[in-house]
Amino acid sequence: MEYNYYPGCSVKGTGKHYEESLINTLKELNIELNEIEDWNCCGATTYMSINELKAFALAARNLSLAEKNNKSDLITPCSACYLVLKKADDYIKKYDQIGKKILDALKSAGMEYNGKVKVKHPLELLTNDSMIEDIKKRVKKPLNGWKVFCYYGCQIVRPYPDFDDPRYPMSLDNIMNALGAEVVDHPFKTRCCGGSLTGTIEDVGLRLNYILLYEAQVRGANCVTTVCPLCQFNLECYQSKINKQYKSSFSIPVLYFSQIMGIAFGLPREKLGLNRSIISLKTLLEVA
Repeated sequence: MEYNYYPGCSVKGTGKHYEESLINTLKELNIELNEIEDWNCCGATTYMSINELKAFALAARNLSLAEKNNKSDLITPCSACYLVLKKADDYIKKYDQIGKKILDALKSAGMEYNGKVKVKHPLELLTNDSMIEDIKKRVKKPLNGWKVFCYYGCQIVRPYPDFDDPRYPMSLDNIMNALGAEVVDHPFKTRCCGGSLTGTIEDVGLRLNYILLYEAQVRGANCVTTVCPLCQFNLECYQSKINKQYKSSFSIPVLYFSQIMGIAFGLPREKLGLNRSIISLKTLLEVA
């Protein structure tokens, strides 16, 4: 199976280990991701809050590029990219006035979009029963002893619950179970990590991350897995600051779901970007 692939800015930067592990892991499941040429920022965060039309136009340009490739599905691993691309496609189709402005902006750049692209998150590819069975067959190192705190973040199931429940999603849990890990049940799956607040209103951002890490710790998890570059960055990189502020002792590995899949599949560690982790994985990997 081949799909259009939109990486987005974070996955080419701070989330590079997400891309490394995702591409190599999906290959094991006979899924090829073909990166669209000349893609640009999806228009997330700042652009959407400052100038919605420009943000939509940026997103629509990527949809136009994907549409030219004659593959209807566009896979994007970043939760923000996923949301903005889906929102742009949705607004073009549902709201004539906004859609016309977006399409006119594309036309001025010599481009067009006919609404043929379906934006999907990688989790959506892996949620059907046949794919879960395929994942089970690929496991070479069952993750016995792994107690995983599955964290979805607030964007991939809201406001578009296309493939999972918006309040209590299970797709990530099902994948971890298929890998032989123990999933730590909790009600914080879609609670916001604070997003960019760690860089703007730090006290608020740190507290939101503290709540998630605290819940992971008290529920006995030995790692957190997520699907979003910003969530992963916040939960891992700010642990030392959180410990200082809240007198806590967090040292919890935070891995992308694709890295954990790759470990269970027995892939070489260098193909999964494990060297990019800040929190030591030594104890966790000794379990596998």
